[in-house]
Amino acid sequence: MRIANDHVAVITGGASGIGHGLAEVLAARGVRVVISDVREEGLAKARASLAEAGAEVTAVVADVADEASVRTLADRTMTAYGRVDLVCNNAGVVSPAAPLWEQTSRTWELMIGVKVLGVVHGVRAFAPLLIERGAGHFLNTASSGGLAPLPDRTPYTTTMHAVVGLTETLDEELKRVAPTLGATVLCPGLVDTPLGRNSEALGAIRLPPGTPASMRSMADNRGGILSPREVAEAALDAVEAGRVHVAPGGGVVERARARVAALLADIEGGDA
Repeated sequence: MRIANDHVAVITGGASGIGHGLAEVLAARGVRVVISDVREEGLAKARASLAEAGAEVTAVVADVADEASVRTLADRTMTAYGRVDLVCNNAGVVSPAAPLWEQTSRTWELMIGVKVLGVVHGVRAFAPLLIERGAGHFLNTASSGGLAPLPDRTPYTTTMHAVVGLTETLDEELKRVAPTLGATVLCPGLVDTPLGRNSEALGAIRLPPGTPASMRSMADNRGGILSPREVAEAALDAVEAGRVHVAPGGGVVERARARVAALLADIEGGDA
């Protein structure tokens, strides 16, 4: 899919982090953007910032875990612009750090609701609109945690693996309808976002006192850190190239390669 300056992009979780980075990069390319977030105050600030930079932007408060809310987002998009070309299912939260048997049912419900059903709701609401036009693309945000194990974050890792598998299958299903449709899954490494603070505000985790507002302090121990705009540029390049997977960030490829090698070794050993 070639991103053009008359296109319309919808971005969930657009008030901050990768979502806001996507909105900035798309707006700089002349794309009209619809940003949504469950955090009304943060969404208003993001809209003002984008508009001040010259973007044509519409902001819609939406909870991706609520199917009706996402359908309203689709309706508002069509009312404002009459079309949609790129849907970025980006909203997300992180789970507490604990082994699986200590993770609560509430955590699982929240992670599945936002990260899995949030993507499902986005696809169900917007896919018919893309199919009707015969062109368009989904960009679903997962994580490097969807490409390899991440101990002590099982709800997070599980949902990220689900988004990877969902997107791979979605891409094949869309291409059966038309070769101009498709889907890409974004699996970045460490990104300098306020995901932890946002997750705490939504009741997903509890941060220790003095925790930094962003994740940059972790960079020294995780092989570097990317800015949201760097991740956005890599993701949109992959969309334009028709790639199903994009995984920017230090060490991500190596972790994915090790996981695939271990998987193949187990399968081949089991068949021997």
